Order: sequence, then structure tokens, then C-alpha cells
Amino acid sequence: MRYLDLAVIALYLAGITLFGAHFRRGQKNLRDYFLGGRTAPWWAISLSIVSAETSTLTIVGTPALAFSGNMGFLQIVFGYLLARLVISFLFLPHYFRGEMYTAYELMRRRFGERIRKLTASIFLVTRALAEGVRVFAISLVISIVLGTGETASIVLIVLLTLFYTFEGGMTAVIWTDVVQMTLYVVGAIVSFIVILGKIPGGWDHVVQVAGAAHKFEIFDFRFAWNMDFFSRTYSFWAGIAGGCFLTTASHGTDQLMVQRLLSARTEAQSRTALMASWAVIFVQFTLFLLIGILLYVYYGDQHLAPPAQRDRIYPAFVWNQLPPGVAGMIIAAILAAAMANLSAALNSLASTTVVDFLRARGKAMDEKQAIVIARFATVGWGAILLAIAIAAAQVSKSVLDTGLKIASVPFGALLGVFLLGILTKRPGQNAAIAGTVAGLGTVLYLNFYTPVAWSWYVLIGTCVTFSVGLAASLFEHGNNSI
Repeated sequence: MRYLDLAVIALYLAGITLFGAHFRRGQKNLRDYFLGGRTAPWWAISLSIVSAETSTLTIVGTPALAFSGNMGFLQIVFGYLLARLVISFLFLPHYFRGEMYTAYELMRRRFGERIRKLTASIFLVTRALAEGVRVFAISLVISIVLGTGETASIVLIVLLTLFYTFEGGMTAVIWTDVVQMTLYVVGAIVSFIVILGKIPGGWDHVVQVAGAAHKFEIFDFRFAWNMDFFSRTYSFWAGIAGGCFLTTASHGTDQLMVQRLLSARTEAQSRTALMASWAVIFVQFTLFLLIGILLYVYYGDQHLAPPAQRDRIYPAFVWNQLPPGVAGMIIAAILAAAMANLSAALNSLASTTVVDFLRARGKAMDEKQAIVIARFATVGWGAILLAIAIAAAQVSKSVLDTGLKIASVPFGALLGVFLLGILTKRPGQNAAIAGTVAGLGTVLYLNFYTPVAWSWYVLIGTCVTFSVGLAASLFEHGNNSI
């Protein structure tokens, strides 16, 4: 057993849990619990957005993508920038009209209660499934550290995260995100330096070997109207279109991200936080892809056989090759990303449950009762995510691809109906429901019965939802408008 490393990990877990829990003080109402009282500065929200976009899937999955392929994943990141521009100038003005707690309150204002509950339900189901896969990814790290695949280790992480999220609410989520993101980025930089130091010839040798293997290639501009074109996940066209639509949906309609944007003091600060987060995301993904390339060169030089499951390659190298203490810090950083994302998911799932379902019933509840209900909703979702994570142990493909695929299935329908509400005035609630069902059904068909890559799901689902909703509005009587 590596007692120094285990001590570092234990110290981190205890410290971040106590740090997050102390934010319980000063919580008087749902605004404090779910929006942090709108007191967080824009830069903290920006780092929290990045932390929410990053998970154990990213940290263990991104190096594996570069190890097995190249840096083509960055094509999707360029699409992220376009999405942020769309959200900044199209979605944020609507979210800051009055005070909202969830994204789906906008749907109630525009269409009515039924579409609000439909979109909120889609979020709850699919976010729980996607987050369950992310929680499962923790087991890849824990099994390497402890030499076991027992779920007890996952339960420990979930319980610690649940404790400080239960106590501290959104304020705890944002500020622990800042700490955790700093930790895993520093850990990645240290990993890069240490791995590079283990390669004879240094960076020049890496460039020579990886360049010959086309590892530094980013763009794939091949274009053709055939199934091969749509089955390639990482191409320029799939990256720009898929990355743009995926992020517009995830950051513009998914409560996990919208809740952070709503926590800003003003619309201008929310926009600044969102745009600044892209620069950090770009640097972060580039760093993790380069780590994957370094590992490719290192394994080749040493004639080592990589793990059968490529997602294990980075945490396995960290634990087995880095000096005591350093390895513990980086493993703690990987767990930090997992806990940051999990805490965000728990808070967003709880806020949607309380605001869009329980409080929407019209039953009177004072603010103290509302906070108690919110905390117990957090506990309930913690149990559900834990169960999904254990079931996800059967996943054999890349955990990063699997998580992104699950997240992409509902986003087209959600983005399509949000655009229908924002950009048009004619369609009413029935048309919106028809479009949402059609868009979700189409993407489910693509997922189960075609080879179309997940990076196209959101674009196709959005187009189907918007067009069917617009067509269905021709048969409606009356309309709604924002």
C-alpha cells in the first residue's frame, strides 16, 4: 500500500467535504440554496462552468482518445465557442427577465405547464443516466488505487459529495468547483512534466515519434453525402455542427449549466463567465490530449502493452509510475473532478424536482420547508445515481463516448423546443409537445438502428423538433408568446 499517497487522498477528501459543508450558514430560502443568493463573482462561476463540463470521464477518457487516435477531439471544442455566442445573445436575455430558478420555467412562461414538466422530465431522466456513467468512471480510478473493483469505494465518494452538497447547496457547489478545478489542472500539468521527463530525448523525440504517427492531427475536412461521413464522430463538420448544437443545448437548456448562469449577479456577468470558460476549456482539453500523446510515445519506447481498457491508461500510469505523494495528489485531482461534477448534478436534479414539480403543484410551503424538501430531494437523487453507477459497470466502450452519447440523445429535442419558444410566436403547447416527442423519437431511432455518430444527434434532433413543432402549429387554435 502507498501510505503517503493514500494519506494525501484521504486529506483531500476530508478537507473538501468540510470546506463545502461550512457554506450551510446564511441559507434562508431557495434562492440561497439553488442560486447561491446570486453573490458569486463571474470568474468563480466561469471556473464552475468548466468544472461542470469536466468529469472523471474527461480526465481518464481524453488522454485515451489521443493515445488511440489523435487530437481530433478539439474539433468539437471549436464548436463550443460558437455555442457560447448563441447562448449569450439568444438565451440569456430571456433567462434574466424576472427571477428564474430553472431553465424549464421559461417553457412554462412560453407554452404552459405540460411542456414545462415534459422538458423537466427529459432532463431528470437523461441527466441521471449520463451522471450515473460518470460516477461509474470513479471505479476505474479507485480499482487501480486499491486494487479492487468493489462498489464500497464509489459509495464513499458519493456519500462525501452528497454531504457537502446537502449542507451547502449551490454556494458550496460553485466554490468547491473552483478548488477542485484548480487541483486537477495543476495535477495534469505535473503529470505532463513528469511523463515528459521519463521520455529520453524530451519534446523533440515526442514530436518526431508522434508526428510520424499523425498524433498531432486535429482537422478532418473530408466531406461526402454518405453514411461514412455521418458515422465519423470526430471530423471538422461533425465537430463544428455537433459541438455547437451539443453545447447550445447543454449550456442553454440543461439545468446543470443554466443553474450556474442564473447564479450570476447580472446578465452581463453571466455572459462574461460563459465566454471566459471557453478559453479554459480549450487549454484544458489540449493539455489532456497531449498527455495521451506523451503516454503513446512512452509506451512505445518502453515496449509496454497498454491496458485492454484504454480509459485506464492515464490513472494506471499515474499510480504506478509517479513518485509517492505526487501520485496521490493527481489521483486526488481526478477524484476532485468526479466530486465537482457529481455535486453539480445533485443540486440541479434537486432544483428541478422541487421547483418544476413539487412547488409547481401550487401547494403552499414556506422557505424553511422548501429548503428541507430540497435537501431530501438531493439525498434521493444521490441514491438513484449510485444505483445507476453500479448498473453502468457493464459498460465496455469508452466511458467518455458513452457519457457524451447518452447526454446527446435528449439535447436535440430540448434545444429544438427552446428555439421554437424563443424564435417563434405561433406554436402553442400541443405543437411544442408534438415536436419534442418527434425529435426525441428520431434520435432514439438513430442511436439504436443506425451507425450515425452521436456528434450529429443534437443537430438532427433540433431540426426535427423545430420543424415538426412549426408544422403542427398550423393545426392549432390560438398561440402563446413570450
